[in-house]
Amino acid sequence: MRAVGAALRSREAAVALVLVLVVAGTTVLQPGFLLSAGGWRDLLLTPSLVAVLAVGQAIVVVTRNVDLSVGSVLGLCAYLTGTLFAAAPDLPVVLVVAAAVAAGAVLGLVNGVVVAFARVPALVVTLGTLYAYRGLVLTWAGSDRIDASDMPHAFLDLGVRQVLGVPVLAIVAVLVLAVAAHYLHTSRAGRQLYAIGSDPDAAVLYGLPVRRRILTAFVACGALAGLAGVMFAARYGTVSSGAGTGLELTVVGAVVVGGVAIFGGSGTVLGAATGAVLLVTINRALPVVGVPDFWQRAVVGVLIITAIVLDRVLADRRARALARARDVRNPQEVAR
Repeated sequence: MRAVGAALRSREAAVALVLVLVVAGTTVLQPGFLLSAGGWRDLLLTPSLVAVLAVGQAIVVVTRNVDLSVGSVLGLCAYLTGTLFAAAPDLPVVLVVAAAVAAGAVLGLVNGVVVAFARVPALVVTLGTLYAYRGLVLTWAGSDRIDASDMPHAFLDLGVRQVLGVPVLAIVAVLVLAVAAHYLHTSRAGRQLYAIGSDPDAAVLYGLPVRRRILTAFVACGALAGLAGVMFAARYGTVSSGAGTGLELTVVGAVVVGGVAIFGGSGTVLGAATGAVLLVTINRALPVVGVPDFWQRAVVGVLIITAIVLDRVLADRRARALARARDVRNPQEVAR
């Protein structure tokens, strides 16, 4: 019973409840939002890409870092996917997916090496690579774009195919979430990521492989951004140099709203993915009910600020509770 109660009081449950209320409220006002032929599919399909990015971002944020380059990595890998198919339409889909994921991992490796070994703040490094990677895809693509006619139908079908009513891309996002959650919460390396984010200096003194773990987090984030690039190409069928532009802010917002502390050390990938679904659903719901674009952005901004403030309040409460517990256990030391 205690476990059930704790789960119901968790940030993930709160975000999920808000998501249900948003969907229910929008459906009452506009029944076609959920009850139309494509309503249920869009509810699952549209957030899938952002959820995959949010899972990778959460792994990095847990270590008290951030990766602002994920949108540019997605764009570069999406264009790579389209280019490979345009050059060799008979290439196996698995091979192209592997190439895009590997490319994303290499780009994440660049971020990780500079952050972990040169000890440059991740905010500065990834802000630089955001523009550098975007510059690469702009130089490569120019004003050209990859159209659906340049890609095989077997690949494009992944963007619309469903299994028992569930889109394939949503299933991919769930599998990514499951693997990442298992890694973070059951493996020794995953738990070390939380320890590093909680207190990097203490982690070094304890002998944890801090540099290697941070490097791994950035590589995983880049690889998932590469996978999201593949999903983007399959979902939209058209890839230009602007693919993924501005998406990094939505991803960071989703992670924060989902309960992953921006200061590191706490949170779950489930919360990050749920936050991604919530933000994307809000962005879909507000225009449906006639809310102007300005207020759409304002609502998302308020959610992010609220989440950050809530994290600080909860962290302060936990610190005071731990201090009181320590004082109760050691009354003689307090008296001295």
